[in-house]
Amino acid sequence: MLEIKNIRFAYNETPVLENLNFTCGKGEVRGVLGPNGAGKTTFFNLLFGFLKPEEGTILLNGKPIEQGQISYLETEPYFYPLITGKEYLEVLTSKNPSFDVNYWNKLFELPLDTLIETYSTGMRKKIAILGILARDAEILLLDEPYNGVDLETVETIYFILEKLKEQGKIVLLTSHVLPTLTTACNQIDWLKDKHFFKSFGENQFPLLEK
Repeated sequence: MLEIKNIRFAYNETPVLENLNFTCGKGEVRGVLGPNGAGKTTFFNLLFGFLKPEEGTILLNGKPIEQGQISYLETEPYFYPLITGKEYLEVLTSKNPSFDVNYWNKLFELPLDTLIETYSTGMRKKIAILGILARDAEILLLDEPYNGVDLETVETIYFILEKLKEQGKIVLLTSHVLPTLTTACNQIDWLKDKHFFKSFGENQFPLLEK
């Protein structure tokens, strides 16, 4: 269980998140909805440890979360120069040698022996997704995973999310395209006015889309 209690964070004394509370259980895919500037990426950066909350706690199974328990797909992933897709995945699978690169790459058909810097935007997103899968973390944060990919890849991401549910992972994702959230998520949490002020279950999604 992921538990976030009474989080507060500010940039230059300007509050971005206040009194933010959130819980999520294993095997759930949760959508984080909100306009630009609502604090979605800040929320993910706090979870991953890029930022530290001024107040509040972030717990996984009742204990402070550790970075090794969480993977983060940023909106624009960064890659070291002069590294191939294969080398990138080898680094990330060093602590998870059971990860079957060839099996998962059948979904994306990436040229793993080629330098990542030659990849298109969509291919970079795909290799980044493979990278977070390779880490086998308990929590996965996906910030705009559908950006820059084609419709076929969107369907592949849906398939991957179903697999992660079956594995009991906790997945949080954001998207500017609402149907991608309603298709993939058990619940959508609306971030507004510095906190989650409303949540929508699956049977409420049609109301949200109006």
